[in-house]
Amino acid sequence: MGRTSSNFVDAGVKVHRKYYREVLLTRDLLLEIRQYSEYFIFQQDGAPAHRARKMVELLKEVTPDFIQPSLWPPNSPDLNPVDYAIWGIMQERVYNKGKIANVEELRQRIVDEWERLGQRVIDGEVKEWRKRLRACAAAEGGQFEHELRLLVQQCCCNCAL
Repeated sequence: MGRTSSNFVDAGVKVHRKYYREVLLTRDLLLEIRQYSEYFIFQQDGAPAHRARKMVELLKEVTPDFIQPSLWPPNSPDLNPVDYAIWGIMQERVYNKGKIANVEELRQRIVDEWERLGQRVIDGEVKEWRKRLRACAAAEGGQFEHELRLLVQQCCCNCAL
């Protein structure tokens, strides 16, 4: 497994589908992901730039496996490892270092802490994904914290379910 570098949107830029496609995805993110593997599952949230018809068509064409917006719950931060775990760890590390003077200092702290974050932490949270998907399916797309606790209790070992 691997991870990409930190990518930031330039100040004052509105992230519309063209910027998302040309700058964030095809110039930066997808190229970097492919350094680690030619096979990966691409998921994204329901932001308008992500749901645009041309964007969905592009991702179906250029990624080995893409979870289309029609197959993904509309409000699903509990199914994205970055949202349910990694960003919380990063926030704690970034803000526990004291007051931040400006945007550039914030950006640098994020980059530094991302580099310090161990790959084992990221890998562990990605492995949680299957448990979370199963719990979400058992709850038929609704709240699934209870289902997740049941799955964990039923498992007698430390497997990936």
